[in-house]
Amino acid sequence: MEKLSPAILKTKQHFEILDGLRGIAAIAVVTFHFMEIAYSDYSKDFIGHGFLAVDFFFCLSGFVIGYAYDDRIGKMGIKEFFKSRLIRLHPLVVFGSVLGLLGFIFDPFNAQPIARSAGSILLLFLSSILMIPNPTMNERYFNLFGFNAPAWSLFWEYVANIVYALVLCRLQRRYLIVLAAISAVGICYVAAHSGNLMGGWSGGTFWDGGVRIAYSFTAGLLVYRYNLIVKNKLGFIGLSILLMLAFLSPFSTWNWLTEPFIVIIYFPLMVSLGAGAVLNNSLRKICVFSGSISYPLYMTHYAGMWMFGNYYAANKPDAVHLAYIIIPGLVVLVTFAYLVMIGYDIPLRRYLTERRKKQAVK
Repeated sequence: MEKLSPAILKTKQHFEILDGLRGIAAIAVVTFHFMEIAYSDYSKDFIGHGFLAVDFFFCLSGFVIGYAYDDRIGKMGIKEFFKSRLIRLHPLVVFGSVLGLLGFIFDPFNAQPIARSAGSILLLFLSSILMIPNPTMNERYFNLFGFNAPAWSLFWEYVANIVYALVLCRLQRRYLIVLAAISAVGICYVAAHSGNLMGGWSGGTFWDGGVRIAYSFTAGLLVYRYNLIVKNKLGFIGLSILLMLAFLSPFSTWNWLTEPFIVIIYFPLMVSLGAGAVLNNSLRKICVFSGSISYPLYMTHYAGMWMFGNYYAANKPDAVHLAYIIIPGLVVLVTFAYLVMIGYDIPLRRYLTERRKKQAVK
């Protein structure tokens, strides 16, 4: 069998503004999770559309996967592609699951005794680290992954990666357009049927997640394949403001119309603009940090959300006290994610990558 060249495994240069925007979206979704606990009425939530950050992630993922692998997956092979994605994604899946388990057992604000057997807890934990949906925790709203709720989008990310390796990497552009068009109809149907595009995280809304990634991942791939990169001078600050407008848009009875517009048109445009924007050197470090911290933050923050939820239920803090909790809470969660990144994720991925490269040259 022909040996795999280590050069094939090298990571390509990043689109740094897109990395920075990924971090902005991660912070937006964490803020949204704080606010949805405090305000069950999303129309009163100033970032009521923060959950659409997931659709931006999906679209960005389609673009990045196409850019990173379209021209080398044939030489790399499907097996090596899967190894690359597992090394990139799964260490934090495991860490988030462990963190969620510890948070469930030792939550200082949960006054109720744990009503689950050790076997049930173990099964939920194994489901979480193996990315097998298990929406059986009624006390956690039947999340697909009770110990780490945001992992639902990682499940669909894995599905998209599998479909990409088996089908999409070889699919001609015109067929991708057909797939995107069909998925766009699905997006419109889900929004009209449910009133919004918030689903995908629970057993009852499972297939909504499939529809959301089917469109956005394909749209991102099309942006790359057709080179729909719009050269501009908006820069990281300008594009961050434009991206935040989507998350800050009012949650209203018009969601069935505004949310499909944001997902189908606005986010692919943001990816196009982000790929074509010029980065000011003074903001380079911010973009790099923002991009680096986005995935660790997304995968580690929700244990804190359950604790905050139990604290809020017991104490019902007013708006002023909420600000005193949420703002420092964001700083703490970002700091914790950074420590996880430098102390666990990067070293483990580096070790796995180096070991893989050594095996490739044997």
